[in-house]
Amino acid sequence: MSLKDSLRFLTLRNSIHSLILSPRKLTSSYKLSFSPLSAMDSNSSSTLVLCGKSTAENEIALSLKSNKTLKLPGDSEVSVLLKSELEKPLEENSFRIDSYMGSLSNSQFGRFLIWSPRLPSTHDVVSHNFGELPFGTVCVADVQFKGRGRSKNVWDSPMGCLMFSFTTQMEDGRVVPLVQYVVSLAITEAIKDVCDKNGLPCIDVKIKWPNDLYLNGLKVGGILCTSTYRSKKFNVSAGIGLNVDNEKPTTCLNAVLKELSVVAYQLSREEILAAFFEKFEKFNDLFINQGFQTLEELYYKTWLHSGQRVIVQEKNEDQMVENVVTIQGLTSSGYLLAIGDDNQMYELHPDGNSLDFFKGLIRRKLD
Repeated sequence: MSLKDSLRFLTLRNSIHSLILSPRKLTSSYKLSFSPLSAMDSNSSSTLVLCGKSTAENEIALSLKSNKTLKLPGDSEVSVLLKSELEKPLEENSFRIDSYMGSLSNSQFGRFLIWSPRLPSTHDVVSHNFGELPFGTVCVADVQFKGRGRSKNVWDSPMGCLMFSFTTQMEDGRVVPLVQYVVSLAITEAIKDVCDKNGLPCIDVKIKWPNDLYLNGLKVGGILCTSTYRSKKFNVSAGIGLNVDNEKPTTCLNAVLKELSVVAYQLSREEILAAFFEKFEKFNDLFINQGFQTLEELYYKTWLHSGQRVIVQEKNEDQMVENVVTIQGLTSSGYLLAIGDDNQMYELHPDGNSLDFFKGLIRRKLD
């Protein structure tokens, strides 16, 4: 029997909650935690403002503008400006480019910035222009009205939310699925770092596998990673959405901080983004050179699932058979590693049909 034939389609449910969602066809991308879009904004034009950390990067910005290089999917209307060409101060709640650049200290990621007050999707900007942009380019939007999610869902991301996408590359396709875990870990550790540097209580954001961010039991963000293969390299576009100062639709970092601290301090998108790239650059170097195992211990301290017991339901002829498995960690390919009550090790895969990854998995035995 082939491996494909041996895979069994199972429905997974939490051992405490027995709710099973109805199947729904999904794609492989992942939903961010923001409210849905009204169709009225779909044809709006966008402005991109370019800025580099160094003189060389600002020269690249000038070249991209002069050559009209940057495009949006579907040839949507776009205008490009240099940061030096902005004629008036940005609105009070706009992303503060100078503050971000002043906080940025790393050498690779986030040094070339594309900012927009309003975009369909930051992810579309970096993925659609990947070959034209410097390595590690980041695109940030104040408002995003066509964010990408699972099942081609469209998500509206309001002011106060940190929305950004950036580029990276790797040669080994076997580790590409693990990038989302490195990104997730970098954002949670960056938040802790910002709190610590400002003498604030720790905001302990947790990771829900594979790529959601939770705080006090509520979703506050998510990760989307996509890749294409070209010239013997995988071009990876990573997108992150994080509720920093927008309490709806769930909660946000500053709302929780207000409850924890007597100090009237507000976390900013700029300092979190700069701290993220500092963490990601460090973690990514370890990941590429030594493998994800160097980050596993920290990752397991941050995710929600160590020791989680779940019930796997499998249809056997006309009967539904239940088996209990306990999550142990991740396999080398990035899927869930679990052990059954029979001490058999299993690898759990999303089945692609359930809204909640823990409501539908494919299980296979590990030798």
